[in-house]
Amino acid sequence: MAKTKTDPNYKIIAENRRARYDYAIEEDIECGIMLLGSEVKSLRQKAANIVECYAAVEEGELWLVNSYIPAYEQAKTWGHEERRKRKLLVSKKDLSRLWNATQRKGMTLVPLVLYFNHRGIAKLKLGIAKGKKNVDKRATEAKRDWDRQKQRLLRHSG
Repeated sequence: MAKTKTDPNYKIIAENRRARYDYAIEEDIECGIMLLGSEVKSLRQKAANIVECYAAVEEGELWLVNSYIPAYEQAKTWGHEERRKRKLLVSKKDLSRLWNATQRKGMTLVPLVLYFNHRGIAKLKLGIAKGKKNVDKRATEAKRDWDRQKQRLLRHSG
């Protein structure tokens, strides 16, 4: 089933909008996350931050490091640690592909979007990315400005 805005279960929880500015995303992959119950409840309140986190392959497993999911108020006794490492779930084939990509020079795994899919399961979209230089960032900015200007001109001329 396609992910659409009209699907009642598909909800974006957190988005790393800066990632597309700082990195050239070559490929993206959807992966599951191992969460505790209190973390899922907290995510349902759309409270999470994936801006300063990253993914890494360690000891044959994929981990999400430094992601922030705030404590769920009603789960005082069995709460969770807010910035703990969370295991990401991918197939072995994808895991080996991600590991090979990170071994190449300058490649990193950047979280792009944290969301609930159409079945209501928390998923993370990871991007295999290469860091941009300042020149590339300026070029991206100039292209975005030009596209905005073009749209403005087309709207006013028509």
